This record gives sequence, C-alpha cells and structure tokens, in this order.
Amino acid sequence: MVYYITMDSLVSIITPTYNSGRYISETIQSIQAQTYTNWELLITDDCSDDQTVDIIMSFQKNDPRIKLFSLEINSGPGPSRNNSIRMAKGKYIAFLDSDDKWSEFKLEKQISFMQKKNYIFTFTNYFKIDSQGTIIKSENNPPLKVNYTDCLLGNRIGCLTVVLDVSKLGKIYMEDLPRRQDYLLWLKILKKIDYAYSINEKLAFYRVHNKSISSKKMRLVLDHWHIYRSLENHSTLRSIWYLVNYIVRKILRSI
Repeated sequence: MVYYITMDSLVSIITPTYNSGRYISETIQSIQAQTYTNWELLITDDCSDDQTVDIIMSFQKNDPRIKLFSLEINSGPGPSRNNSIRMAKGKYIAFLDSDDKWSEFKLEKQISFMQKKNYIFTFTNYFKIDSQGTIIKSENNPPLKVNYTDCLLGNRIGCLTVVLDVSKLGKIYMEDLPRRQDYLLWLKILKKIDYAYSINEKLAFYRVHNKSISSKKMRLVLDHWHIYRSLENHSTLRSIWYLVNYIVRKILRSI
C-alpha cells in the first residue's frame, strides 16, 4: 500500500551522537530503510571518544545523504541538535536520537498525513525497547491533538516521533539544558500554533536504558518545576497545579 503523496519535499533528520558506537549503526540502517527516500541525515557528534565517528563515516562513504558534523567542545544534546538544525535544508525536520529506531514506513506515513491535513507539527505512537532491542511495551495511545496547556499537564510527545514543517513554522532551536530540551521546544512551538497532531500508530522504537528509576523520577519532577516556574514563568500556584497534574498522570499511566 502507498501512503505518501509526493517525495518532492526534503526531510532533514536531526541526530546528535556521543559515544553512540553500540547503537548508531541500527539507527542509521532504520533511516536508510525508509520507504520515503528524500531525506538528509544531519549527525552532529559531541566529542565522542569511542568508534562512533568511524562508524558514521563508513556509512557516509556509500550514502551522500548522510552528513557528519563535529563539535569542538562537549556541549550536550541541545547544542548538538541545534547545530544540525542550522545546517538543515529540508522543508521538514524530524528527530531521531542515536540509540533509537524507526519503522520503515515512518516518514512515508507521517509526511503523507501532514500533506493531506496541512499540519505543521505531528508525532506518532512508539514502542519501548530494551538495550537488546526487545520490545518492553508500547506507549499508551497518544491524544489525537495536543495544545500548549495539554503539554504543560504532561509530555506525551516522543522526540523520536516528531516531524515539523519548518517551511511554515520557521526554524526553532532547543534551549541549552542538560535535560528536557525537547519538551521545552514543544511548549515554545505550541505557543505559536494551535495544536500538534498525532498518528496513533507505533512507528518508532525508543530505547530504555537501565538507570535508577527513583532518582530519574525525582529528577524529572525537579526538571518540570524548573520549566514551569523559571522558564515558562508561571506563578508558584499555577506551577504547583501543573506539577501535581503531571505527577498524577504519570502515576495513572503506569498502572
């Protein structure tokens, strides 16, 4: 079955890398397997000291759509993504981190969806996989559309699933934060447009690594508080209200 309308529009795929040698081959291969072939892969390496760059260059030799850039100072995923965004030439920008993967129809279905509906910001459902690539679970069905307030109450938008029409939106860059740069970007965009729209199909694979669950949850709570109160400049009471809603929704989704 054919899903796309046209492949005339270039998709710029934004991928940051840092010591990604274990998984970067799978990531690149999932992009090369796309049935929508009009793409450029813009990889910015953040001073890797493993075999990451060598692996990328081995793919680059046989595929001119792959473009590699390197930062001079280790700067984190936000600046790495921003460097690739600056270099992007596509009508669309998509995001895929260096340990995640896409299904082969991901771009085809999503670009078709955006062209048919004239949407600017879209995302999809996805699977969670472990370090070996085994499916752990699928994400809960995302809402059909999300506005700014919805996003404040909880981020349901997986970075690896997002496609933006920058010909209409313009290029928007991520903040230089250690975490949650993507979430803050969605909020920034949703101040400019009414909604982000979802395709309720599992078209990507998000890799979950073994880390301390309790410390990660506490860090997420603190990150959200910082976003609500300091970066989005909401009042203390409103920030508390958003944070409580975020925590409750996270608990309900885990049940």
